Amino acid sequence: METSKKVKVETTVQAPVEKVWEYWTEPTHIKKWNSASDDWHTPIAENDLRPGGKFHSRMEAKDGSFGFDFGGIYDEVKLHEVIAYTLGDGRKVQITFKGQGNETHVIEMFDAETSNPIEMQQQGWQAILDNFKKYVEQS
Repeated sequence: METSKKVKVETTVQAPVEKVWEYWTEPTHIKKWNSASDDWHTPIAENDLRPGGKFHSRMEAKDGSFGFDFGGIYDEVKLHEVIAYTLGDGRKVQITFKGQGNETHVIEMFDAETSNPIEMQQQGWQAILDNFKKYVEQS
């Protein structure tokens, strides 16, 4: 699938990059933060964090009314720096981690898909990133 629009979301987490990386990549943690709102959750998270490795998350409404799978294959993994992957539909995603002392700037760039407005996609990804920040800082 070809898309020309890249979308960016970002946040600064008040935690060292080692903790941010662990919470971003460990399935136990992914299940606790990977949702855009409190009425959604991620009951399944699998992660083989290496180039060529696969990841899979199942995101569902808590009331069971809707759910979808999110997954892909890693293209690049640089410990505490970069994670890049290709989604099942061919879109590319890159996450950059910039640690400085007790804070880490997380930047996600992703190819927009064509079935939803870009603003909606950006808001959804940002909400998940904000939930991640909250989870890390409260743990």
